[in-house]
Amino acid sequence: MIEVKNLSKTFKMENGEVIQALNDINLKVNEGEILGIIGMSGSGKTTLLRILRGVEPFDEGQIILDDIEVNANSTAYYVSKLKKVTAIHLQRSFGLWGETALQNVIRKLSGAKYGDESLQDVNDAKDEFSEEAMELLKVVGLEHKANHFAPVLSGGEKQRLIMARQLAKKPKILLLDEPATMSCPKTKQEIFNAIKNINKEMGVTVIVVSHLPEVHQYLAERLVFMENGKIVDEGTPEDIIPEFTKNMEEPEPIRDNSDVGDSVIKVSDLYRKFFLLKGGSTLQIEDINFDIKKGEIVSLIGSSGAGKTVLLRMIAGLDAPDSGNVQFKLNGDWVDMQDLGLPRMKVRQKMGFMHQEFSLTHYATVKDQLASRLGVKGEYVMAEAKQKAREMGISDKVLDVLYQLTDLPETEAKIRLEKIGISSDILDVLFPSFPDTEVKKYAEPVFEALDLPMEILDRRSYELSGGQKVRATIALVLTSNPEILILDEPFGDLDPITLRTVSNSLKRINKKFNTTIIMVSHYVDLIREVTTRAIMIDDGKLVNDGDPDKLCDQFIENCKAEYLTGK
Repeated sequence: MIEVKNLSKTFKMENGEVIQALNDINLKVNEGEILGIIGMSGSGKTTLLRILRGVEPFDEGQIILDDIEVNANSTAYYVSKLKKVTAIHLQRSFGLWGETALQNVIRKLSGAKYGDESLQDVNDAKDEFSEEAMELLKVVGLEHKANHFAPVLSGGEKQRLIMARQLAKKPKILLLDEPATMSCPKTKQEIFNAIKNINKEMGVTVIVVSHLPEVHQYLAERLVFMENGKIVDEGTPEDIIPEFTKNMEEPEPIRDNSDVGDSVIKVSDLYRKFFLLKGGSTLQIEDINFDIKKGEIVSLIGSSGAGKTVLLRMIAGLDAPDSGNVQFKLNGDWVDMQDLGLPRMKVRQKMGFMHQEFSLTHYATVKDQLASRLGVKGEYVMAEAKQKAREMGISDKVLDVLYQLTDLPETEAKIRLEKIGISSDILDVLFPSFPDTEVKKYAEPVFEALDLPMEILDRRSYELSGGQKVRATIALVLTSNPEILILDEPFGDLDPITLRTVSNSLKRINKKFNTTIIMVSHYVDLIREVTTRAIMIDDGKLVNDGDPDKLCDQFIENCKAEYLTGK
Protein backbone atom coordinates (compact mmCIF):
# COMPACT_ATOMS: atom_id res chain seq x y z
CA MET A 1 0.00 0.00 0.00
CA ILE A 2 2.79 2.42 0.94
CA GLU A 3 6.35 2.15 -0.29
CA VAL A 4 9.42 4.20 0.64
CA LYS A 5 12.34 4.07 -1.81
CA ASN A 6 15.92 5.24 -1.16
CA LEU A 7 14.79 8.00 1.22
CA SER A 8 17.49 10.26 2.71
CA LYS A 9 17.33 13.39 4.86
CA THR A 10 20.00 15.68 6.34
CA PHE A 11 19.75 18.54 8.81
CA LYS A 12 22.16 21.48 8.82
CA MET A 13 23.02 22.79 12.28
CA GLU A 14 23.69 26.47 13.08
CA ASN A 15 27.41 25.78 13.47
CA GLY A 16 27.54 24.33 9.94
CA GLU A 17 27.54 20.68 11.04
CA VAL A 18 25.51 18.36 8.79
CA ILE A 19 23.60 15.50 10.47
CA GLN A 20 22.40 12.54 8.42
CA ALA A 21 18.95 11.92 9.94
CA LEU A 22 17.86 9.27 7.40
CA ASN A 23 20.15 7.30 5.10
CA ASP A 24 18.75 5.31 2.15
CA ILE A 25 15.51 4.11 3.78
CA ASN A 26 13.57 1.41 1.90
CA LEU A 27 10.31 0.20 3.39
CA LYS A 28 6.99 -1.37 2.38
CA VAL A 29 3.86 -1.20 4.54
CA ASN A 30 0.97 -3.53 3.76
CA GLU A 31 -2.61 -2.34 3.68
CA GLY A 32 -4.39 -2.90 7.01
CA GLU A 33 -1.32 -3.90 9.03
CA ILE A 34 0.04 -2.41 12.24
CA LEU A 35 3.73 -1.74 11.64
CA GLY A 36 6.01 -0.86 14.53
CA ILE A 37 9.20 1.19 14.33
CA ILE A 38 11.68 0.87 17.20
CA GLY A 39 15.05 2.48 17.92
CA MET A 40 16.89 4.65 20.40
CA SER A 41 16.32 8.38 20.69
CA GLY A 42 17.87 10.10 17.67
CA SER A 43 17.69 7.05 15.38
CA GLY A 44 15.43 8.87 12.87
CA LYS A 45 12.02 7.37 13.78
CA THR A 46 10.13 10.67 14.19
CA THR A 47 11.78 12.23 11.13
CA LEU A 48 10.59 9.31 9.00
CA LEU A 49 7.06 9.63 10.40
CA ARG A 50 6.96 13.37 9.66
CA ILE A 51 8.11 12.76 6.08
CA LEU A 52 5.38 10.13 5.61
CA ARG A 53 2.88 12.69 6.88
CA GLY A 54 4.08 15.24 4.32
CA VAL A 55 5.22 17.89 6.81
CA GLU A 56 8.99 17.36 6.53
CA PRO A 57 10.91 17.81 3.23
CA PHE A 58 13.56 15.27 2.26
CA ASP A 59 16.68 15.28 0.10
CA GLU A 60 16.44 12.10 -1.96
CA GLY A 61 14.07 9.21 -2.59
CA GLN A 62 10.41 8.62 -3.19
CA ILE A 63 7.16 7.88 -1.32
CA ILE A 64 4.43 5.94 -3.12
CA LEU A 65 0.98 5.61 -1.58
CA ASP A 66 -1.49 3.96 -3.97
CA ASP A 67 -1.60 6.41 -6.92
CA ILE A 68 0.21 9.21 -5.04
CA GLU A 69 3.92 9.69 -5.72
CA VAL A 70 6.03 12.23 -3.83
CA ASN A 71 9.74 12.83 -4.34
CA ALA A 72 12.23 15.39 -3.08
CA ASN A 73 11.26 17.90 -5.80
CA SER A 74 7.48 17.42 -5.72
CA THR A 75 5.29 20.52 -5.67
CA ALA A 76 2.96 21.42 -2.83
CA TYR A 77 0.06 19.94 -4.84
CA TYR A 78 1.41 16.38 -4.56
CA VAL A 79 2.49 16.82 -0.93
CA SER A 80 -1.04 18.01 -0.06
CA LYS A 81 -2.45 14.81 -1.63
CA LEU A 82 -0.23 12.83 0.76
CA LYS A 83 -1.47 14.90 3.70
CA LYS A 84 -5.09 14.20 2.83
CA VAL A 85 -4.72 10.43 3.19
CA THR A 86 -2.54 10.43 6.32
CA ALA A 87 -3.11 11.58 9.90
CA ILE A 88 -0.60 11.89 12.71
CA HIS A 89 -0.82 11.93 16.49
CA LEU A 90 2.15 13.19 18.50
CA GLN A 91 2.65 12.05 22.10
CA ARG A 92 2.54 15.51 23.70
CA SER A 93 -0.15 16.99 21.45
CA PHE A 94 -3.38 18.01 23.21
CA GLY A 95 -4.92 20.50 20.75
CA LEU A 96 -8.62 20.36 21.64
CA TRP A 97 -11.51 22.81 21.60
CA GLY A 98 -13.04 23.95 24.90
CA GLU A 99 -16.21 22.03 24.08
CA THR A 100 -17.61 18.55 24.73
CA ALA A 101 -15.92 15.48 23.30
CA LEU A 102 -18.79 15.03 20.83
CA GLN A 103 -18.60 18.66 19.69
CA ASN A 104 -14.83 18.30 19.14
CA VAL A 105 -15.40 15.44 16.70
CA ILE A 106 -18.38 17.15 15.02
CA ARG A 107 -16.23 20.23 14.44
CA LYS A 108 -13.50 18.10 12.85
CA LEU A 109 -15.99 16.27 10.59
CA SER A 110 -17.52 19.56 9.49
CA GLY A 111 -14.11 21.10 8.87
CA ALA A 112 -13.03 18.07 6.80
CA LYS A 113 -16.07 18.48 4.54
CA TYR A 114 -16.52 22.25 4.34
CA GLY A 115 -13.13 23.77 5.17
CA ASP A 116 -11.41 25.36 8.19
CA GLU A 117 -12.96 23.85 11.34
CA SER A 118 -12.36 27.06 13.30
CA LEU A 119 -14.88 28.82 11.04
CA GLN A 120 -17.63 26.24 11.59
CA ASP A 121 -20.60 26.74 13.92
CA VAL A 122 -20.64 23.43 15.78
CA ASN A 123 -24.35 23.79 16.62
CA ASP A 124 -25.28 24.20 12.95
CA ALA A 125 -23.29 21.04 12.12
CA LYS A 126 -24.83 18.95 14.90
CA ASP A 127 -27.69 17.44 12.91
CA GLU A 128 -25.50 16.43 10.00
CA PHE A 129 -22.55 14.96 11.90
CA SER A 130 -23.69 13.84 15.41
CA GLU A 131 -24.33 10.22 14.45
CA GLU A 132 -21.01 9.82 12.65
CA ALA A 133 -19.16 11.59 15.48
CA MET A 134 -20.67 9.20 18.04
CA GLU A 135 -19.53 6.22 15.95
CA LEU A 136 -15.96 7.53 15.98
CA LEU A 137 -16.12 8.00 19.76
CA LYS A 138 -17.25 4.38 20.05
CA VAL A 139 -14.25 3.21 18.02
CA VAL A 140 -11.87 4.82 20.54
CA GLY A 141 -13.98 3.80 23.56
CA LEU A 142 -15.19 7.28 24.51
CA GLU A 143 -18.93 7.14 23.78
CA HIS A 144 -19.66 7.34 27.54
CA LYS A 145 -17.73 10.64 27.66
CA ALA A 146 -19.48 12.21 24.65
CA ASN A 147 -21.00 15.08 26.63
CA HIS A 148 -18.03 15.64 28.93
CA PHE A 149 -16.07 18.89 28.64
CA ALA A 150 -12.84 18.01 26.74
CA PRO A 151 -10.39 20.05 28.89
CA VAL A 152 -11.33 18.08 32.03
CA LEU A 153 -10.83 14.64 30.46
CA SER A 154 -7.89 12.57 31.71
CA GLY A 155 -4.66 12.53 29.69
CA GLY A 156 -5.49 9.15 28.15
CA GLU A 157 -9.02 10.24 27.31
CA LYS A 158 -7.68 13.36 25.62
CA GLN A 159 -5.32 11.26 23.53
CA ARG A 160 -8.16 8.97 22.44
CA LEU A 161 -10.32 12.00 21.60
CA ILE A 162 -7.49 13.35 19.43
CA MET A 163 -7.42 9.99 17.63
CA ALA A 164 -11.18 10.22 17.03
CA ARG A 165 -10.67 13.70 15.56
CA GLN A 166 -7.91 12.36 13.31
CA LEU A 167 -10.21 9.57 12.13
CA ALA A 168 -12.75 12.23 11.12
CA LYS A 169 -10.40 12.99 8.23
CA LYS A 170 -10.91 9.40 6.99
CA PRO A 171 -7.18 8.72 6.62
CA LYS A 172 -5.79 5.61 4.96
CA ILE A 173 -2.81 5.65 7.29
CA LEU A 174 -2.64 6.67 10.95
CA LEU A 175 0.85 7.67 12.11
CA LEU A 176 1.44 7.45 15.86
CA ASP A 177 4.55 8.91 17.49
CA GLU A 178 4.99 7.53 21.03
CA PRO A 179 1.20 7.44 21.57
CA ALA A 180 1.28 6.64 25.29
CA THR A 181 4.79 7.10 26.66
CA MET A 182 3.92 9.42 29.56
CA SER A 183 0.77 7.55 30.59
CA CYS A 184 0.14 5.12 33.45
CA PRO A 185 -0.44 1.42 32.60
CA LYS A 186 -4.24 1.78 32.84
CA THR A 187 -4.24 4.70 30.39
CA LYS A 188 -1.75 2.96 28.09
CA GLN A 189 -3.99 -0.10 27.91
CA GLU A 190 -7.00 2.06 26.98
CA ILE A 191 -5.00 3.80 24.24
CA PHE A 192 -3.64 0.52 22.87
CA ASN A 193 -7.14 -0.98 22.80
CA ALA A 194 -8.33 2.06 20.84
CA ILE A 195 -5.47 1.65 18.32
CA LYS A 196 -6.32 -2.02 17.79
CA ASN A 197 -9.98 -1.15 17.35
CA ILE A 198 -9.22 1.60 14.81
CA ASN A 199 -7.20 -0.92 12.82
CA LYS A 200 -9.80 -3.71 13.06
CA GLU A 201 -13.10 -1.82 12.78
CA MET A 202 -12.09 0.84 10.25
CA GLY A 203 -9.35 -0.99 8.37
CA VAL A 204 -6.91 1.88 8.88
CA THR A 205 -3.24 1.04 8.36
CA VAL A 206 -1.27 2.05 11.46
CA ILE A 207 2.42 2.89 11.80
CA VAL A 208 3.52 3.13 15.44
CA VAL A 209 6.82 4.71 16.48
CA SER A 210 7.92 3.78 20.00
CA HIS A 211 11.09 2.86 21.82
CA LEU A 212 9.17 0.71 24.32
CA PRO A 213 9.37 -3.03 23.51
CA GLU A 214 6.11 -3.84 25.32
CA VAL A 215 4.18 -1.47 23.02
CA HIS A 216 5.30 -3.38 19.93
CA GLN A 217 4.85 -6.78 21.55
CA TYR A 218 1.19 -5.90 22.12
CA LEU A 219 0.40 -3.95 18.93
CA ALA A 220 2.76 -4.64 16.06
CA GLU A 221 2.47 -7.47 13.53
CA ARG A 222 5.86 -6.51 12.07
CA LEU A 223 8.69 -4.47 13.58
CA VAL A 224 11.34 -2.29 11.90
CA PHE A 225 14.55 -1.55 13.84
CA MET A 226 16.22 1.81 13.12
CA GLU A 227 19.71 2.87 14.15
CA ASN A 228 21.66 6.00 13.13
CA GLY A 229 19.16 6.89 10.41
CA LYS A 230 19.13 3.44 8.81
CA ILE A 231 16.85 0.41 8.90
CA VAL A 232 19.14 -2.30 10.27
CA ASP A 233 16.63 -5.12 10.64
CA GLU A 234 12.97 -6.04 10.41
CA GLY A 235 10.84 -9.01 11.40
CA THR A 236 8.50 -10.10 14.17
CA PRO A 237 8.63 -8.28 17.53
CA GLU A 238 9.89 -11.53 19.09
CA ASP A 239 12.90 -11.51 16.75
CA ILE A 240 13.70 -7.78 16.68
CA ILE A 241 13.32 -6.73 20.34
CA PRO A 242 16.24 -8.91 21.61
CA GLU A 243 18.37 -7.39 18.84
CA PHE A 244 17.37 -3.87 19.98
CA THR A 245 18.18 -4.49 23.67
CA LYS A 246 21.29 -6.67 23.34
CA ASN A 247 23.72 -3.84 24.21
CA MET A 248 21.84 -2.70 27.33
CA GLU A 249 23.99 -2.22 30.45
CA GLU A 250 23.73 -4.83 33.17
CA PRO A 251 21.73 -3.47 36.14
CA GLU A 252 23.66 -2.17 39.14
CA PRO A 253 22.89 -4.10 42.35
CA ILE A 254 20.11 -2.46 44.33
CA ARG A 255 20.82 -1.12 47.80
CA ASP A 256 20.14 -3.40 50.74
CA ASN A 257 17.12 -1.98 52.56
CA SER A 258 18.63 -2.97 55.92
CA ASP A 259 21.41 -0.46 55.23
CA VAL A 260 19.21 2.65 55.50
CA GLY A 261 19.29 5.11 58.41
CA ASP A 262 16.75 6.80 60.66
CA SER A 263 13.68 8.73 59.52
CA VAL A 264 14.43 12.06 57.82
CA ILE A 265 10.92 12.88 56.50
CA LYS A 266 7.60 12.60 58.33
CA VAL A 267 4.31 12.95 56.46
CA SER A 268 1.41 13.31 58.91
CA ASP A 269 -2.37 13.41 58.28
CA LEU A 270 -2.11 15.23 54.92
CA TYR A 271 -5.42 16.44 53.55
CA ARG A 272 -6.19 18.52 50.47
CA LYS A 273 -9.26 18.83 48.26
CA PHE A 274 -9.26 19.94 44.63
CA PHE A 275 -12.10 21.23 42.46
CA LEU A 276 -12.41 21.85 38.75
CA LEU A 277 -14.54 24.68 37.37
CA LYS A 278 -16.47 22.05 35.43
CA GLY A 279 -17.01 18.64 36.95
CA GLY A 280 -17.02 19.46 40.66
CA SER A 281 -14.69 17.72 43.10
CA THR A 282 -12.12 15.60 41.28
CA LEU A 283 -9.55 14.65 43.91
CA GLN A 284 -9.42 14.48 47.67
CA ILE A 285 -6.10 13.62 49.28
CA GLU A 286 -6.65 12.51 52.84
CA ASP A 287 -5.19 10.58 55.75
CA ILE A 288 -1.70 10.27 54.23
CA ASN A 289 0.84 9.13 56.83
CA PHE A 290 4.33 7.68 56.31
CA ASP A 291 8.01 8.19 57.20
CA ILE A 292 10.99 8.06 54.84
CA LYS A 293 14.39 6.94 56.11
CA LYS A 294 17.83 8.24 55.22
CA GLY A 295 19.16 6.51 52.08
CA GLU A 296 15.88 4.94 50.97
CA ILE A 297 14.76 4.99 47.34
CA VAL A 298 10.97 5.24 47.53
CA SER A 299 8.51 5.14 44.61
CA LEU A 300 5.00 6.57 44.75
CA ILE A 301 2.97 4.28 42.52
CA GLY A 302 -0.59 4.69 41.20
CA SER A 303 -2.75 5.51 38.18
CA SER A 304 -2.84 8.94 36.52
CA GLY A 305 -4.90 11.34 38.63
CA ALA A 306 -4.37 9.33 41.84
CA GLY A 307 -2.65 12.30 43.51
CA LYS A 308 1.03 11.30 43.28
CA THR A 309 2.40 14.57 41.86
CA VAL A 310 0.27 16.66 44.24
CA LEU A 311 1.60 14.62 47.17
CA LEU A 312 5.18 14.99 45.93
CA ARG A 313 4.80 18.77 45.67
CA MET A 314 3.36 18.96 49.19
CA ILE A 315 6.27 16.90 50.50
CA ALA A 316 8.67 19.37 48.86
CA GLY A 317 6.77 22.34 50.28
CA LEU A 318 5.87 23.65 46.81
CA ASP A 319 2.15 23.41 47.60
CA ALA A 320 0.42 23.59 50.97
CA PRO A 321 -2.04 21.00 52.35
CA ASP A 322 -5.40 22.08 53.76
CA SER A 323 -4.38 20.28 56.96
CA GLY A 324 -1.62 17.99 58.20
CA ASN A 325 2.10 18.61 57.79
CA VAL A 326 5.41 17.47 56.32
CA GLN A 327 8.55 17.63 58.47
CA PHE A 328 12.21 17.29 57.46
CA LYS A 329 14.99 16.50 59.89
CA LEU A 330 17.67 19.20 59.82
CA ASN A 331 20.71 18.99 62.13
CA GLY A 332 18.75 16.89 64.60
CA ASP A 333 15.65 19.14 64.63
CA TRP A 334 12.35 18.64 62.77
CA VAL A 335 11.37 21.51 60.43
CA ASP A 336 7.73 21.95 59.34
CA MET A 337 7.65 22.68 55.59
CA GLN A 338 4.71 25.04 56.06
CA ASP A 339 6.59 27.34 58.45
CA LEU A 340 8.16 30.14 56.40
CA GLY A 341 11.65 31.22 57.36
CA LEU A 342 15.34 30.35 57.28
CA PRO A 343 15.06 26.77 58.64
CA ARG A 344 12.81 25.81 55.72
CA MET A 345 15.23 27.52 53.32
CA LYS A 346 18.06 25.39 54.71
CA VAL A 347 15.99 22.25 54.15
CA ARG A 348 15.29 23.33 50.57
CA GLN A 349 18.98 24.01 50.03
CA LYS A 350 19.62 20.31 50.72
CA MET A 351 16.79 19.23 48.38
CA GLY A 352 16.74 18.68 44.61
CA PHE A 353 13.48 18.52 42.63
CA MET A 354 13.21 17.32 39.01
CA HIS A 355 9.81 17.97 37.41
CA GLN A 356 7.95 16.12 34.63
CA GLU A 357 8.33 19.14 32.37
CA PHE A 358 12.07 19.58 33.03
CA SER A 359 14.04 21.35 30.34
CA LEU A 360 17.53 22.68 29.79
CA THR A 361 18.00 26.26 28.61
CA HIS A 362 18.32 25.88 24.85
CA TYR A 363 21.26 28.19 24.10
CA ALA A 364 23.11 28.19 27.44
CA THR A 365 26.03 25.81 27.97
CA VAL A 366 25.77 23.09 30.60
CA LYS A 367 28.50 24.93 32.53
CA ASP A 368 26.49 28.18 32.58
CA GLN A 369 23.43 26.34 33.81
CA LEU A 370 25.42 24.60 36.54
CA ALA A 371 26.84 27.98 37.58
CA SER A 372 23.32 29.36 37.88
CA ARG A 373 22.17 26.31 39.85
CA LEU A 374 25.08 26.60 42.26
CA GLY A 375 24.04 30.20 42.78
CA VAL A 376 20.85 28.76 44.25
CA LYS A 377 22.07 25.65 46.05
CA GLY A 378 25.74 26.38 46.81
CA GLU A 379 27.27 26.05 50.26
CA TYR A 380 27.53 29.78 51.09
CA VAL A 381 24.51 31.00 49.14
CA MET A 382 22.19 31.29 52.12
CA ALA A 383 24.28 33.77 54.12
CA GLU A 384 24.96 35.96 51.08
CA ALA A 385 21.30 35.96 50.01
CA LYS A 386 20.21 36.88 53.54
CA GLN A 387 22.61 39.83 53.58
CA LYS A 388 21.39 41.12 50.20
CA ALA A 389 17.77 40.65 51.25
CA ARG A 390 18.31 42.76 54.38
CA GLU A 391 19.91 45.52 52.29
CA MET A 392 16.81 45.43 50.03
CA GLY A 393 14.39 45.42 52.97
CA ILE A 394 13.24 41.85 52.31
CA SER A 395 12.22 39.82 55.37
CA ASP A 396 13.33 36.24 56.03
CA LYS A 397 9.81 34.94 55.29
CA VAL A 398 9.64 36.74 51.93
CA LEU A 399 13.17 35.54 51.13
CA ASP A 400 12.00 31.99 51.85
CA VAL A 401 9.04 32.41 49.47
CA LEU A 402 11.38 33.70 46.75
CA TYR A 403 13.82 30.85 47.38
CA GLN A 404 11.01 28.32 46.98
CA LEU A 405 10.48 29.57 43.41
CA THR A 406 13.92 28.29 42.41
CA ASP A 407 12.62 24.72 42.76
CA LEU A 408 9.67 25.35 40.44
CA PRO A 409 9.65 25.09 36.62
CA GLU A 410 10.67 28.45 35.13
CA THR A 411 7.22 29.24 33.68
CA GLU A 412 5.42 28.51 36.96
CA ALA A 413 7.94 30.60 38.93
CA LYS A 414 7.44 33.60 36.60
CA ILE A 415 3.65 33.33 36.90
CA ARG A 416 3.84 33.34 40.70
CA LEU A 417 6.16 36.37 40.65
CA GLU A 418 3.90 38.24 38.23
CA LYS A 419 0.95 37.67 40.56
CA ILE A 420 2.74 39.55 43.33
CA GLY A 421 4.14 42.19 40.96
CA ILE A 422 7.85 41.26 41.20
CA SER A 423 10.26 40.85 38.28
CA SER A 424 12.06 37.50 37.92
CA ASP A 425 15.33 39.48 37.89
CA ILE A 426 15.12 39.50 41.70
CA LEU A 427 16.21 35.84 41.74
CA ASP A 428 19.41 36.65 39.79
CA VAL A 429 20.21 39.45 42.25
CA LEU A 430 19.70 37.27 45.34
CA PHE A 431 21.26 34.12 43.90
CA PRO A 432 24.00 35.07 41.35
CA SER A 433 25.89 32.47 39.29
CA PHE A 434 29.09 30.79 40.53
CA PRO A 435 32.53 31.23 38.88
CA ASP A 436 33.77 28.59 36.40
CA THR A 437 36.44 27.17 38.71
CA GLU A 438 33.84 26.38 41.36
CA VAL A 439 31.52 24.83 38.77
CA LYS A 440 34.16 22.33 37.62
CA LYS A 441 35.07 21.42 41.21
CA TYR A 442 31.45 20.71 42.12
CA ALA A 443 30.63 18.96 38.84
CA GLU A 444 33.43 16.39 38.78
CA PRO A 445 32.13 13.83 41.34
CA VAL A 446 28.53 14.16 40.12
CA PHE A 447 29.49 13.70 36.46
CA GLU A 448 31.51 10.64 37.43
CA ALA A 449 28.49 9.12 39.20
CA LEU A 450 26.28 9.92 36.18
CA ASP A 451 28.82 8.59 33.65
CA LEU A 452 28.92 11.98 31.90
CA PRO A 453 32.12 13.27 30.22
CA MET A 454 33.37 16.61 31.53
CA GLU A 455 33.57 17.83 27.91
CA ILE A 456 29.80 18.37 27.80
CA LEU A 457 30.23 21.32 30.20
CA ASP A 458 30.86 23.49 27.13
CA ARG A 459 27.99 22.09 25.05
CA ARG A 460 24.50 23.51 24.66
CA SER A 461 21.37 21.44 25.22
CA TYR A 462 20.63 20.95 21.51
CA GLU A 463 24.11 19.38 21.14
CA LEU A 464 23.30 16.61 23.64
CA SER A 465 21.59 13.28 23.06
CA GLY A 466 18.28 12.54 24.79
CA GLY A 467 19.97 10.49 27.50
CA GLN A 468 22.66 13.14 28.04
CA LYS A 469 19.95 15.80 28.44
CA VAL A 470 18.27 13.82 31.20
CA ARG A 471 21.54 13.08 32.99
CA ALA A 472 22.71 16.69 32.59
CA THR A 473 19.44 17.84 34.18
CA ILE A 474 19.99 15.38 37.03
CA ALA A 475 23.48 16.87 37.35
CA LEU A 476 21.92 20.33 37.74
CA VAL A 477 19.76 18.99 40.54
CA LEU A 478 22.67 17.09 42.14
CA THR A 479 25.56 19.53 41.78
CA SER A 480 25.27 20.73 45.39
CA ASN A 481 25.03 17.12 46.63
CA PRO A 482 21.46 17.37 47.98
CA GLU A 483 20.58 15.01 50.79
CA ILE A 484 17.11 14.46 49.29
CA LEU A 485 16.33 14.04 45.59
CA ILE A 486 12.69 14.25 44.39
CA LEU A 487 11.89 13.02 40.87
CA ASP A 488 8.43 13.53 39.34
CA GLU A 489 8.25 11.18 36.31
CA PRO A 490 11.09 12.88 34.40
CA PHE A 491 12.13 9.79 32.42
CA GLY A 492 8.99 9.14 30.35
CA ASP A 493 10.63 9.96 27.00
CA LEU A 494 13.65 7.66 27.40
CA ASP A 495 14.27 4.47 25.48
CA PRO A 496 14.93 1.39 27.69
CA ILE A 497 18.67 1.34 26.94
CA THR A 498 19.13 4.95 28.04
CA LEU A 499 16.74 4.41 30.95
CA ARG A 500 18.94 1.56 32.22
CA THR A 501 21.95 3.91 32.12
CA VAL A 502 20.00 6.55 34.08
CA SER A 503 18.66 4.01 36.61
CA ASN A 504 22.19 2.71 37.21
CA SER A 505 23.30 6.31 37.72
CA LEU A 506 20.59 6.84 40.34
CA LYS A 507 21.68 3.74 42.23
CA ARG A 508 25.32 4.86 42.15
CA ILE A 509 24.32 8.32 43.43
CA ASN A 510 22.28 6.74 46.21
CA LYS A 511 25.23 4.59 47.32
CA LYS A 512 28.00 7.14 46.82
CA PHE A 513 26.32 10.15 48.47
CA ASN A 514 23.75 8.27 50.65
CA THR A 515 21.09 10.39 48.90
CA THR A 516 17.47 9.78 49.86
CA ILE A 517 15.38 9.52 46.67
CA ILE A 518 11.60 9.87 46.33
CA MET A 519 10.21 9.36 42.85
CA VAL A 520 7.00 9.04 40.87
CA SER A 521 7.11 6.73 37.85
CA HIS A 522 4.68 4.76 35.69
CA TYR A 523 7.44 2.41 34.52
CA VAL A 524 6.97 -0.74 36.58
CA ASP A 525 10.30 -2.13 35.34
CA LEU A 526 12.11 0.97 36.61
CA ILE A 527 10.32 0.78 39.96
CA ARG A 528 11.25 -2.89 40.37
CA GLU A 529 14.85 -2.24 39.37
CA VAL A 530 15.66 0.91 41.34
CA THR A 531 13.50 1.32 44.42
CA THR A 532 13.86 -0.21 47.85
CA ARG A 533 10.25 0.50 48.80
CA ALA A 534 6.97 1.44 47.10
CA ILE A 535 3.94 3.38 48.36
CA MET A 536 0.69 2.90 46.44
CA ILE A 537 -1.68 5.86 46.09
CA ASP A 538 -5.21 5.41 44.74
CA ASP A 539 -7.79 8.20 44.47
CA GLY A 540 -5.89 10.37 46.96
CA LYS A 541 -5.46 7.64 49.58
CA LEU A 542 -2.49 5.55 50.69
CA VAL A 543 -3.62 1.95 50.07
CA ASN A 544 -0.36 -0.02 50.43
CA ASP A 545 3.25 0.40 51.50
CA GLY A 546 5.99 -2.20 51.08
CA ASP A 547 7.86 -4.45 48.66
CA PRO A 548 8.15 -2.89 45.15
CA ASP A 549 7.75 -6.22 43.31
CA LYS A 550 4.52 -7.12 45.10
CA LEU A 551 3.06 -3.62 44.68
CA CYS A 552 3.99 -3.55 40.97
CA ASP A 553 2.18 -6.86 40.47
CA GLN A 554 -0.84 -5.47 42.30
CA PHE A 555 -0.68 -2.26 40.25
CA ILE A 556 -0.62 -4.15 36.93
CA GLU A 557 -3.60 -6.25 38.05
CA ASN A 558 -5.54 -3.16 39.18
CA CYS A 559 -4.85 -1.44 35.85
CA LYS A 560 -5.87 -4.53 33.84
CA ALA A 561 -2.69 -3.85 31.84
CA GLU A 562 -2.71 -6.84 29.48
CA TYR A 563 0.21 -5.42 27.49
CA LEU A 564 2.45 -5.97 30.55
CA THR A 565 1.35 -9.57 31.11
CA GLY A 566 1.95 -10.89 27.59
CA LYS A 567 -1.73 -11.72 27.08
